[in-house]
Amino acid sequence: MHLPLFPLNTVLFPGCLLDLQIFEARYLDMVSRCMKQGQGFGVVCILEGNEVGAAAAEFSAIGCEALVRDFQQQPNGLLGIRVQGARRFRVERAQLLADQLTMADITWLDEAPEQPLLEEHADLNALLHALAVHPMVEALGMEGQANGQADLANQLAYLLPLEPEQKIQLLGIDQPLERLALLQEVLDQLQAELNA
Repeated sequence: MHLPLFPLNTVLFPGCLLDLQIFEARYLDMVSRCMKQGQGFGVVCILEGNEVGAAAAEFSAIGCEALVRDFQQQPNGLLGIRVQGARRFRVERAQLLADQLTMADITWLDEAPEQPLLEEHADLNALLHALAVHPMVEALGMEGQANGQADLANQLAYLLPLEPEQKIQLLGIDQPLERLALLQEVLDQLQAELNA
């Protein structure tokens, strides 16, 4: 499967929303093509390099498909789009095209069926509710409601200010229970550091 890639300084997760301003010709063309064909593009996190200008030198091998949900012309004249994370994928091979767009051969990653939240997830669920009232989260229109384990793991991993490497690791974990356990571990570690 071929997928155009949009390397960014962020990690997108399934079900989560991201607002982007598009101004480079290669990405304007890519978004236009994707919208005409009703297809998505791949968001991968930049490990080395910049979002703007020359193609990113290095990016994560795990990414998330982005589907355009809304678009509008911004007051500054740029195209604003809101995308929603869909399927996770692994980049098998990437190639830089003549127009500086990166095209990748990808493999879709399997998603475990959504499972209901357990009692042990009460604290994490409460944290998601608390994050939902943050102005930046409110602006995205993410309601802070989790429909199950995968949804809770994805939203928390996306919204919490974790290191990019931690987010990439979380995105690469197939089992939502494992993702939630790792999130709990990271939060416990942060709490211990704050109390030290």
